[in-house]
Amino acid sequence: MADDELTGLMRSLEHRFWDAMVERDAAAAAALCDEPTMVAGASGAATIDRAMFTSMLMSDGWVLRSYEITDVVAHRVTDDVAVVAYRVHEDLEVDGEDVALDAADTSTWVRRDGTWVCALHTESILGDAYGRDRATS
Repeated sequence: MADDELTGLMRSLEHRFWDAMVERDAAAAAALCDEPTMVAGASGAATIDRAMFTSMLMSDGWVLRSYEITDVVAHRVTDDVAVVAYRVHEDLEVDGEDVALDAADTSTWVRRDGTWVCALHTESILGDAYGRDRATS
């Protein structure tokens, strides 16, 4: 698979996942997750199974309204493992309030029995690399 084909595949998988979150289609999103999946972001790091992921997606605390993915880069590690990194803009509702954020995300996708699943996903909210734009004294 050529590099641009791999990038297209990874972009497609990420869009399928994000679209499932916008549509709150927990079954479609969970089917794209490895069992279990590791996640890391502003809330910390965790290993979650599909049932926990489904519960998190369907919680009333937040709703992803829309997203835009840009600057996608991908790298094949092996024939059955690939990593992708990109920027994402998210428009959400969190605890009844509108929230917009920009982040850098990465995913590690693993092909199991011919199906690609996400084994690791990270999200880093963009801003000053040392957090000075969020620091309070």
